[in-house]
This record gives sequence, structure tokens and C-alpha cells, in this order.
Amino acid sequence: MSDMWTDDASDPRTYGNPQGEKATLAEYLENYRLTLRMKCEGLTPEQLATRSVPPSTLSLLGLVRHLARVEHQWFWRVALGHDEPRIFRTPEDPDVDFNGAVGTQECVDEAWSAYELQVGRAREWFDAVEEADFGRELPIPDHAGEVVSIRDLLVHMVEEYARHLGHADLLRECIDGRVGQ
Repeated sequence: MSDMWTDDASDPRTYGNPQGEKATLAEYLENYRLTLRMKCEGLTPEQLATRSVPPSTLSLLGLVRHLARVEHQWFWRVALGHDEPRIFRTPEDPDVDFNGAVGTQECVDEAWSAYELQVGRAREWFDAVEEADFGRELPIPDHAGEVVSIRDLLVHMVEEYARHLGHADLLRECIDGRVGQ
């Protein structure tokens, strides 16, 4: 099993005892982001785009694109209030994040580039948020009159990663048998 698990010294995730709500949410979210990377390590573009459970379009590459889209929606558009079209989504194909995940290096590079940009923006915003502001409500673009509290946005992001990393576990195991992390 040693080839299935990252040894503790090489594991980039932290498992401290964070104090406070902000520190706890930050650690979970960062660890999930790192776990996504770990699930995709060492795979070819074709493997990343493998749809292991037909007829589903779910793939690891699709998950990278989807989570870039989710980071963009909740942090860039909602938290920071930027009014720009959603990424990896079109009116004709709202699932283009998965449907457009093809096994080319260009698609992989585009996905990771978008993901890193969105995560960087999210980190910058989150670093500046005071824990006392977690109850503040933010308008949700394209959802007339709907709002979300900063706390709910952050918990939703943890939930989004937790759910999709469960998918990533199964996808990776189907590709090469790797389990863990």
C-alpha cells in the first residue's frame, strides 16, 4: 500500500488544530484544494479525461474545470461582485465543464490555469475577510434578490469539494487502482 499513499513527510496538507471559524474553514478548503491536485498527479491528459462511469461525463479533468467554475462563481462573481460571464458554462451547454474535458495537453493546461487563477483570487479575498463579517450577506448574480452569507458561501465551498473529491477517489481508482488521499 505504500505506493498508494503519500508519506507524511511529503503530504502538503496540514492537520493542525485551527483556532476559530476562519482558520478552520481555511484549513479544510486548502486541504481539499491540495487533495484535488494529488488525485490528478501523474496522470496523462487522456487518463485525466477518462470517463469511468458511462454514460456520465464525469472525469478528473472535468472536476478540475468544474471546481474552477465553482471558485469563479462563488468568489469572483459573488464575493467580489465581478459581473462577467461564468467560465466553463454556456447557455447552449451548461455542463461544458464536463462535456468539454478532452484528453489533450491544451485542455489540461487551460483547466489548471483557470483553476489556479480562480483559487488565487479566492485566497486573496478570503485573507482580507474578517471573521466578524461572516454573517454579512452578498447578492447572488443572476438570482434576482437572492443573497448568501459569507459563512454559508464558505461552508458551501467545503461541501462542494468534499462531494467532488469523493467522485475523484472513485475516478482515480478506476484509472489506475490508486486509492487514498
